[in-house]
Amino acid sequence: MDFYAVLDQVVDLLRTRGRVSYRALKEHFGLDDDRLDALRTELLYAHAGTVSEDGQGLVWTAGHGGERRQLTMFFCDLVGSTTLASRFDPEEWREIMGASDGVPLFIEELTKMVLESGLLEERPDRYALTGPLPPLAIPNTLQDSLMARLDRLAPVKTLAQLGATLGREFSYQLLQTVSVWDDELLRQGLEQLVVAEFLYQEGTPPQSTYRFKHALVQESAYQSLLKSTRQQHHQRIADALASRFPETVATRPELLAHHYTEAGLTEKAIPYWEAAGRRALQRFANHEASSHATRGLELLATLPETPRRARQELSLQLVLGPSLSFVEGPQSVEHIYGRARELARQVGSTPELFPALSGLAYAQIVRGRLPEARALAEEFLELAEPQHDALVLAAGHCMVAYAAWWQGDFIDVREHSRQGLVLYNPDQHRAGIAAYNQNPKIICGYLTAFSNWVLGYPNQACVAMERTVAYAKELEHPYSIGLALLFSAQLFQLCREPGPARARAEEAIALSTEHGLHAVELWCLLPRGWAAVQMGDAPAGIADIREAMDRRRAMSIGAVWPWFYALLADAHGALGQTSQGLEALEEALQWVRRNDERLYEAEVHRIKGELLLTQDIPDPEQAENCFQQALAVARDQEAKSFELRAAMSLARLWQQEDRRHDARVLLAPIYDWFIEGFDTADLMEAKALVEQLS
Repeated sequence: MDFYAVLDQVVDLLRTRGRVSYRALKEHFGLDDDRLDALRTELLYAHAGTVSEDGQGLVWTAGHGGERRQLTMFFCDLVGSTTLASRFDPEEWREIMGASDGVPLFIEELTKMVLESGLLEERPDRYALTGPLPPLAIPNTLQDSLMARLDRLAPVKTLAQLGATLGREFSYQLLQTVSVWDDELLRQGLEQLVVAEFLYQEGTPPQSTYRFKHALVQESAYQSLLKSTRQQHHQRIADALASRFPETVATRPELLAHHYTEAGLTEKAIPYWEAAGRRALQRFANHEASSHATRGLELLATLPETPRRARQELSLQLVLGPSLSFVEGPQSVEHIYGRARELARQVGSTPELFPALSGLAYAQIVRGRLPEARALAEEFLELAEPQHDALVLAAGHCMVAYAAWWQGDFIDVREHSRQGLVLYNPDQHRAGIAAYNQNPKIICGYLTAFSNWVLGYPNQACVAMERTVAYAKELEHPYSIGLALLFSAQLFQLCREPGPARARAEEAIALSTEHGLHAVELWCLLPRGWAAVQMGDAPAGIADIREAMDRRRAMSIGAVWPWFYALLADAHGALGQTSQGLEALEEALQWVRRNDERLYEAEVHRIKGELLLTQDIPDPEQAENCFQQALAVARDQEAKSFELRAAMSLARLWQQEDRRHDARVLLAPIYDWFIEGFDTADLMEAKALVEQLS
């Protein structure tokens, strides 16, 4: 996306939201520091009504009052005195404002032109025109105005154009390397441009750096070059960077990519776009990484099909996949990883087949195609075992554990997540994220916590989850932190602790909003909505859950629906809306059967039984069938926590039917099985119920 397209979108965003932080702009539009600064300067100078607030972001002041304040301040800065500003004749000021269409930078340029032209004279109380403004004295456009001033500096115009080709900011050393001017003439020319306020200077040559006063100044100088001259400049700059500035090549490969692209040297540009994308991924700059990879792929599409092109495309796809997945979710990159798998097999690259299979498997999971995802995960692990690569093996065990979790194979979840943790090497953290989208220790950590809870070890579950959250924060990787906080909130929901569930969900939402992690953000509405219901605000909870469901549908997410519908049904039950709750549970059961997603199946049956007992005409017979189904599913899964809940529901029903002995025989052995977690809500209720039945 070019500079002005981004600018238009930011203006629309400011008008809609009123304010936006610089960090959010960087993440959302994939801006590096230079482009962000150019954008900020452009908005402050050229869009009346935009102001910077505490160096943290931009605020849209709107209305004529804000515009007048900005223009007045601008003019006072220009002439260096509020007194002098008051001496400027309002009629002349109105004419300049009219010609400039109210754009502050244009006003500045026109005012400078008039002041420098001799058309104004100083009088005791004010400045005034010496006569009528002649025709064409005021240029029709801002670019005309800028170029008119640059043309008056004809001897150094070519130097300004070369500087503009280098970028908004450039060093004396680089300019000297690519310039045909000798050192003395170069310094003199730069001094002229600084005096004319085209450039700002910092430091003294040869250690000085220069910056165009405004992005439009640079753009005007750049656009005035012939295309052939621009390309020659870009090639000379890129070659100079490659041969003389190795640190820049290592830290800012996007510069070489840009210059080779603009020089028309596509084959030279593509490897640098890939390098820039990989470096952005390592810095967790996901929008920036996807932008670089996309640019590389666009250029690659113009080249003939060859084995080398296939290898380059594979590498670029494996940069694009994770960068988009972090932001939009794994389901959004299924086609990217499908293409990467095809290319990896085509070029015979097993190392690159692994991240392709991994990305495709996670996409299948989020699409709700669990059998396909499990098959891909097991294929990955089978291929990984002969490689004896700890990172690849850890990723394979994570994949199998993750698919098994949603299928309700909790023993497999525990075993594979434990193996993944044993294999994990912290030194491979960044490589793991770049290749497999996620950190294996984070995935295996929260899956260990979940499986411990389901299998009947709630204390161990909480310890494992807190350890995972702490480790994610140590990594300072936003996506890993967001996931850890989300699943911590989900664990608190399973433990029936609404306060901590809401706190963790809101912490995850704040982080996800800041870093543009949309898929994580919307999932957090589920535990937050559940917490609201438990804390007495069922309408707000239902609104959260439904919003999350609507947004998930819009993103084509096909997983976790039984969990969402079960908690939605529970929320409707809290309001006495039994029919809506039962409808939601029927939807949940359809998703269970359609996707083979059996994680929450026992709870779906149990909640259905509870709702059948609260309808206008209770149906204890059907309710008992639901509780028995919940028990059967939980026992088959060895899911002790779900088994305990189902047993309590059935025991309460039997207690009401005066079958106290049967109820105690059912519940007491299950309660006695537990060796920890006796301060959790489920076990405290179970203990009380067993005592009542005695």
